[in-house]
Amino acid sequence: MYRTLIEMLDARAAESPDAVAQYGKDAKGLFYPIPYSLLQKRARAMALALEGLGIARGDKVGIISDNRPEWLVADLAVLMLGAADVPRGRDAMPYEVEHILKTTEARVAFAENRDQLDKVLGLHQSLPALETVILIEGEVPEVQGIDVIGYGNLLEKGLALLDSSSHDWHSYGSPEDIATIIFTSGTTGMPKGVMLTHGNMLYQLGEIDRIIDFQPGWKWLSVLPVWHAFERILQYAALYETNAIAYSKPIGKIMMTDIQRINPEILSSVPRIWETVKSGVYQTLKGKGPATMRVFGFFLAAAMRYRRLENIVKDRNAKFRKTSSMPGRVAAFLPYLLLKGVYAIGDKAAFQQIKRKLGRSFIGGISGGGSISQDTALFFEAIGIRLLNGYGLTETGPVVGVTSYRKPISGIMHTFAGTELRVVGKDGEVLPPGQKGELLIRGPQVMKGYYGDKARTDAMIDKDGFLHSGDLAVLDINGDFAIVGRAKDTIVLSGGENVEPVPIEKALMESEYIETAVVVGQDRKHLGALISINAKNVERYLKECHVPYVSREGLTELEEVRSLINKEVVKYVNTERGFKSFEQVSRFALTDAQFQVGRELSAKQEVKRAKVAELYKEEIDSIFR
Repeated sequence: MYRTLIEMLDARAAESPDAVAQYGKDAKGLFYPIPYSLLQKRARAMALALEGLGIARGDKVGIISDNRPEWLVADLAVLMLGAADVPRGRDAMPYEVEHILKTTEARVAFAENRDQLDKVLGLHQSLPALETVILIEGEVPEVQGIDVIGYGNLLEKGLALLDSSSHDWHSYGSPEDIATIIFTSGTTGMPKGVMLTHGNMLYQLGEIDRIIDFQPGWKWLSVLPVWHAFERILQYAALYETNAIAYSKPIGKIMMTDIQRINPEILSSVPRIWETVKSGVYQTLKGKGPATMRVFGFFLAAAMRYRRLENIVKDRNAKFRKTSSMPGRVAAFLPYLLLKGVYAIGDKAAFQQIKRKLGRSFIGGISGGGSISQDTALFFEAIGIRLLNGYGLTETGPVVGVTSYRKPISGIMHTFAGTELRVVGKDGEVLPPGQKGELLIRGPQVMKGYYGDKARTDAMIDKDGFLHSGDLAVLDINGDFAIVGRAKDTIVLSGGENVEPVPIEKALMESEYIETAVVVGQDRKHLGALISINAKNVERYLKECHVPYVSREGLTELEEVRSLINKEVVKYVNTERGFKSFEQVSRFALTDAQFQVGRELSAKQEVKRAKVAELYKEEIDSIFR
């Protein structure tokens, strides 16, 4: 086991110096390779340059930037000095940047471009500790009162120092050293600084390797915010496996173009992106006419049935009590064999074309930041695309468990070895498998604590070392788990019924006409929903039905649109799909506003419920009049 992430990097550079570590993009948007030896050299050079600016063990360095090759160089350089980085994306609001740089007393910060530089400079008076800003991209302006240095110039200076340096690069430090302080995006309140150590990260890398059958030389497409714990651990996992990271953006057209150019084996993403890909498939098929849709619908239904039977035959369903699965497996075997041939035809006739859109080399996707809806997961499983769902919190570095690659069980995530889970009831009693309660976590990935905030640390981690996740879960008989809701999101109706809104929202968002849904109804007789429509798809529907309209802005006022959405609500949330009567949405309000990260959504694209309640108070109130 390595002591630090830098020891791991140095081992990879020594073992495979010519293997590709990163793919950057040139001015034309074409990818170019960066080998492990060059990544290590640049990180060492940047470390020497930072040391020249006074950065030493225990210091904190800000990185305000999105995904790009220079981000990882800056990160590794900081870690080489025994310092810790304090990252944030360029969508961060000024008050967030001020909070994290001021709280950690960062003396040096990287800024991705002129916009981020101006953001930091505008806060200069409230950041007395900040001395230097390193501009990654763009021309360096003349600024009074603070040093601004170009990334390229600083790297060149470091490379010159590297040639004459006698630095001991093998003074690696300890697994207990803080590697990063990630300020949670959160859906409420001021961000908290989560302290994660080298040991927190390295433990997860070993466990991810045991669950997923990685091969050296695979390429990962990086689209999620790298400052966030999920993408961060996957970047390190790529290095751990001697894989390569190619940088893209979570924008449909850019991402799909980059997939064709780089042909990745792995794509890490959030459920919303997979749902967008699924919606795009249906839109493409509709454009080819009703006959094509009917053929695809037939083969998809057969494939879904085939996969369900396959899970039974191969004993891949969750078990919450000890019973024999053999009778069910025997009964499913013959129809499973009969459908196997139908699936093969459908795969050749329809599914292969969809899979090719994810490149020639695609192995599977890793999804985090929320659970994939059952329909979306089954859709990709049916057509032969493996999606592995991961669960965790920033406070757990972040991974607690991942769907097993070798033996996936629908809806269940495999718990890391060495991680102890408990599911507890309202009074703290430990619940048996199959019963829903709050998930408690104890293991090597649990954070060191919140930076400078012992009170909130003690409130999160109890005296026995269990972190209280705030998520609702059930355990199976093997100690693996499924997430079924969020304790703090639970809606209590006036009749006393407890409702978890997230599964209902995910079901609603399976509709191609619904962009986002927020279920509401605390202390009300029934549930309601604020629904943001997918204006593009709604427009297409209106044109197909020859319904006249003036502009996109007025779509939500049309009776035809309200009727359409009502049909979709009934279609996706009903008793046949497992929703109880009190879990069904009685009324809704429509908006054509697109929810945005930093406004209605967190960086993980989770709904900020308090913010939505504030911004859309009038619309929500109208639901219950």
